[in-house]
Amino acid sequence: MARGKVQMKRIENPVHRQVTFCKRRSGLLKKAKELSVLCDAEIGMFIFSAHGKLYDLATTGTMEGLIEKYMNATGSGSLVQSGEVKRAKEMQAMQAKEETTMLKQEIEMLQKGLRYLLGGGSAEMAFNELMMLEKNLELWIYHIRSTKMEMMSKEIQLLRNKEGILKAANQHLQDKIEENVDTTNFAPMATNMTYPLTILNEIFQF
Repeated sequence: MARGKVQMKRIENPVHRQVTFCKRRSGLLKKAKELSVLCDAEIGMFIFSAHGKLYDLATTGTMEGLIEKYMNATGSGSLVQSGEVKRAKEMQAMQAKEETTMLKQEIEMLQKGLRYLLGGGSAEMAFNELMMLEKNLELWIYHIRSTKMEMMSKEIQLLRNKEGILKAANQHLQDKIEENVDTTNFAPMATNMTYPLTILNEIFQF
């Protein structure tokens, strides 16, 4: 079945949007690494998610070194000063703090949702909390199904490999059997010599 052309517009479904972001981000980083290895190129990349999470890649050295090299190449090397580096670090620390706070809030909401689902929570959940819980459950189900399908595919491939090995061994044994049958299938030798039956008398002495 042919894959339809993807329209270049914002994905409205938040779950699909998050899944697409994860897949394409991984593919983009992979392509950058491959380009760096194949062409001996130095690549630096920044990616900010919709929640402000930073993903960066420096294929050679460090990101600071690549930024300094870029500034020198574009004639703005004087802008790279200790004050700007300090502000960049402060910005990263602030983003990390915001991300930690957001994760704590999400964990608290999920714990509240679990208590609500198990019937142990006394307080009712708000509508936006239920919507967030539903989105997380859909994302979990997607990851669980993906992992399950991957495990099943690996198991099927393993069984196919075993089947191929058994078929090869069976064919080898079959060839050996046919070879032995061909070598032992001969006519009995005819002879005119007679051999008298000799019985030792002492055997029958009592």
